[in-house]
Amino acid sequence: MRALKPVFGLISTIFAVLYCGYLIHYFLHVSGSFEDAQKEGLGPTIVGLGIVGLFFLIVLIVKLVLIFVALRSPRSGGDGGPHGPTGDGDGGFDADAVIARYMARQSAEAASNSSATPTRPQSGGPPKRPGFGRKIG
Repeated sequence: MRALKPVFGLISTIFAVLYCGYLIHYFLHVSGSFEDAQKEGLGPTIVGLGIVGLFFLIVLIVKLVLIFVALRSPRSGGDGGPHGPTGDGDGGFDADAVIARYMARQSAEAASNSSATPTRPQSGGPPKRPGFGRKIG
């Protein structure tokens, strides 16, 4: 649905331009000329429709330019076309390398933690663990 959003926006803007143009044509046709339309009180209406139609025409031109620019630009900015430099569709993301870095980091942390863990005290009892709440004793 997201791919159709620019198309629907373009169609609605074209419809708005055509509708304003039709109303200007209709009011001028009914009155006969712009001078007659001013005498009947339709002058400000026709001028307002012209301004609104011009606004929608500018919006239509901007939308057309943006659509053509989006169609011509490369998707990822890489040299390999729309799927990046590797051409595999993931934009150069290497899952194996990420997993290897994670595993290396885990083993390094495990090695540093094993040498830093305190040994059991000689008193024979279990080591005191930190806890929540009030301290008793």
